[in-house]
Amino acid sequence: MNTAGHSEATERRGLELTPFRGLRYDPDRVGSLAAVTSPPYDVVVRPDGVHHLQSADPYNIVRLILPQAATPSVRNDQAAKTLRRWLSEGVLTTDPDPGLYVYEQRDGNGMLQRGVIGALRVSDPDEQVVLPHEDVMPHIVADRAALMRATAANLEPLLLTYRGDDSTTATADLIERTAEQPPLLATTTEDGFSHRLWSVTAPADLATVQTDLARHQALIADGHHRWATYRRLRTEHPSPSPWDHGLVLLVDTTRYPLRVRAIHRLLHDLPVGDAVAALDGHFRVRRLEVPLPEALEALADAACAGNAFLLAGDGAFHLVDRPDPDLLARTIPADRPTAWRTLDATVLHATLLDHIWRIPEDSPAHITYIHDTAATVAKAERDSGTAVLMHPVREEVVRDLARQGVTMPRKSTSFGPKPASGLVLRALDL
Repeated sequence: MNTAGHSEATERRGLELTPFRGLRYDPDRVGSLAAVTSPPYDVVVRPDGVHHLQSADPYNIVRLILPQAATPSVRNDQAAKTLRRWLSEGVLTTDPDPGLYVYEQRDGNGMLQRGVIGALRVSDPDEQVVLPHEDVMPHIVADRAALMRATAANLEPLLLTYRGDDSTTATADLIERTAEQPPLLATTTEDGFSHRLWSVTAPADLATVQTDLARHQALIADGHHRWATYRRLRTEHPSPSPWDHGLVLLVDTTRYPLRVRAIHRLLHDLPVGDAVAALDGHFRVRRLEVPLPEALEALADAACAGNAFLLAGDGAFHLVDRPDPDLLARTIPADRPTAWRTLDATVLHATLLDHIWRIPEDSPAHITYIHDTAATVAKAERDSGTAVLMHPVREEVVRDLARQGVTMPRKSTSFGPKPASGLVLRALDL
């Protein structure tokens, strides 16, 4: 991500973060703040995770971000009615003053992340203010857009990162000072993460953040589909309008580095035996009769030498590596940078899914993307499908490709920790 010179920063518009009146749960109206939160919509493993979250509290945010009904239109209408009911009942209340929100996450292993939540101006790709690094699936963008139209709300923040430097020390200092004050809310979710939120409303403080960030650009760490949704909805509403902005969490990764994990694939209609047989003569395949942690160690070792994958679903693991170079040359587009052509995700989609297994990557009936490793394996074994476990790509590779304007294959990375959904929402009609 380029944060280099002030001359370049003055030639283009940078990040424009504006305050908003956050919607937040009234802690006196819910069982607990932890019980109403959820991971981002695309991290929840359906349907198990939805049912678990719904039973945690009748006001869990999953009823808004993943409403359950027979058809999309009914789901979205249901979410809109639920949101209006919670507002009228005082379950969700609007903060009195517009502000930006300092957000902190900690785990029990020394991880600390802090950032700023606000309404970011939605920009076009050619402005190079917000850099995507992955392609999006049109049907997911359409789904999220329909939900946002129905609710007229940004229900959960995207995760964006920027690289702070000497020009952002005032913002960094403000975040640290704010975190020393009593928070608006504090809770610990069942995953062991503690969450704290503060509101920043003083005009001088807001101006400090806005001035600092205006010199920078950001990388989308999590939320490509929602950013594409913001862009689509902005074009549908004459400017100026609240749809010109979208809810984001901005994290300075020079101070708070993110974790990068892989996103795994579940192939519904492909038994492991068939998947392995199709690889004969194209990849080396070794059967591993070991527990999951040891299998992942073997995957990591193999990934150091080249493309590698781990297949599961039949009670064992199958380490796939050493692809045939001629096969890669025939199946991977040659008009991309070497860093893109050698990505595991590129080889998976261009060579394995498209050429060998012939599975459409954008069909939910054939493939599901899951963040949790153990859950991917368990669902493959239960459904007699194939789990394709991936090794995470390095953050530097992601950033370098984004700088070049090269997008990675869909669902190539999982940056974290991700902001919990349900701590602060943004209504567009207030």
